[in-house]
Amino acid sequence: MNDFTDLYWRLDATTSTNEKLAALRDFFATATPDDAACGLAVLCGGRQLRAVSSTHLREWAAAATGLAPWLVEECYAHVGDLAETLALILPAPAADATSAPPPGLAEVMRTTIHDLRGADDDRKRDVVTAVWRRLAPRERIVWHKLLTGGLRVGVSRTLVARALAELAGVDPAVMAHRLMGDPVADGAAFTALLAPESSAAGNRRPYPFFLASPLDRGEVEAVATALGPAGEWQAEWKWDGMRAQLVRRGDEITVWSRGEELINEAFPEIVAAGQPLPAGTVLDGELLAVRDGRLLGFTAISKRAGRRRVTKKVLTDIPCVFVAYDLLEADGVDLRDRPLVERRRRLEALVPHAFDAALTDPATVGDGRLFLSPLVSGESWSDLATRRAESRFRGVEGLMLKRRSSPYAVGRTKGDWWKWKIEPLEIDAVMLYAQAGHGRRAGLHSDYTLGVWHEGKLVTIAKAYSGLADAEIVEVDRIVRATTIEKHGPVRICTPTLVFQLAFEGVAHSTRHKSGVAVRFPRIVRWRRDKQPADAGSLADLERMIAAAR
Repeated sequence: MNDFTDLYWRLDATTSTNEKLAALRDFFATATPDDAACGLAVLCGGRQLRAVSSTHLREWAAAATGLAPWLVEECYAHVGDLAETLALILPAPAADATSAPPPGLAEVMRTTIHDLRGADDDRKRDVVTAVWRRLAPRERIVWHKLLTGGLRVGVSRTLVARALAELAGVDPAVMAHRLMGDPVADGAAFTALLAPESSAAGNRRPYPFFLASPLDRGEVEAVATALGPAGEWQAEWKWDGMRAQLVRRGDEITVWSRGEELINEAFPEIVAAGQPLPAGTVLDGELLAVRDGRLLGFTAISKRAGRRRVTKKVLTDIPCVFVAYDLLEADGVDLRDRPLVERRRRLEALVPHAFDAALTDPATVGDGRLFLSPLVSGESWSDLATRRAESRFRGVEGLMLKRRSSPYAVGRTKGDWWKWKIEPLEIDAVMLYAQAGHGRRAGLHSDYTLGVWHEGKLVTIAKAYSGLADAEIVEVDRIVRATTIEKHGPVRICTPTLVFQLAFEGVAHSTRHKSGVAVRFPRIVRWRRDKQPADAGSLADLERMIAAAR
């Protein structure tokens, strides 16, 4: 545990890539294989499970310190980070706490976190208070974050792969591939990961995804200046679905999300669609929900993504297809270093039926679930801009621009793949509630709940956490404190006085929200100082946006 704690604070103390790389190399070189495997899971963003609720931790900390619960809450609001708050207010560790050898990360994770998930509250409290008595504050902070499933570190998966590649003496791209798919579960798997000729890649493993970068400006002139002649680029629709890879190696077929989750059980019809593919084939593409020739969007497909079992009703209500736009492996040969124009030509021979035909003739969807992503034609950037303007009507998010000569890179490598998204939808909304932020925004009310008008009342439609400058957040914080009507824990209900311009990628009906609608990826564009709450938008405005997208 000490080694991982040291790693955490070394990473936290620097923004230097070289220093972070050195810290990672030191940890993996000295940690036991089991501890290294545990650390790797956390560093690579693996799913962390919450063993104890934050409410219980605050209650037990109040009892351990003798502080009133309200005072613990006020300390938390001021510090902004629960792990740090608890570490600061708890008593110093017992005098004999350092006499025994410190347990390793794997043992700590097993005995004080994983084993607690099914325990009763009394057992959890006994273990937590025992750990408090033996850990110093800097160790407590890291352990608290692990305990609540909220530990995040400032390193990318690519940087972790670089550190491991240096230790193993292999190319970083090879290590990035080894890290894909099934997690490194234990010390034996970690040791195999570092072998010069590792067998860890396996038949199931997908490739690291190549991620497009957003164009900073969407005007035609700016795009032409940034990217050069339009003829050097391949244009496709930017689908509103779920990025995935379809892997067919040997007799096994797997479907992987961009988050490296195996999603075969959630999409059995896509697994079946992969059966006719030749062995040694890997397709990169998009999972789309489509019914009666209409794209249902990401919101619909996300309802299936986390399922372990898909019922007949779900298959009927949210039928899905796989739209392929790249061929990463053919006949067992890695094609990622080949130019896109060659990969596309081979993909068209392998998956001949383009998805635009399936949308115009819905009957064809019933005959198959594997389609080719169609190209968007245009002789010039102006032509492509005209096609891009059709995006919202088509139910897509804009255009993907890919350099025809580009290889398939790893991660967000700028220069060859770009997202030319349509302008977001916008509405003016009123701030109703505010909550203090965390980290550097601790003590400032920077998280806002916004609403619009409906039948003479304001109804909430979204929460937004970004978009204002630091100086504006400080100014809004003063207004929030001055206009607070009620307080419910960290949330303040305010007199409606502030209007913000809210941008979002899409809007749809939702039974989970009281307003009956949900907006996707909301963020604040600007503070509308020129408007009063009465000038804000309405629920009817959002309903019209939904109708226009149909």
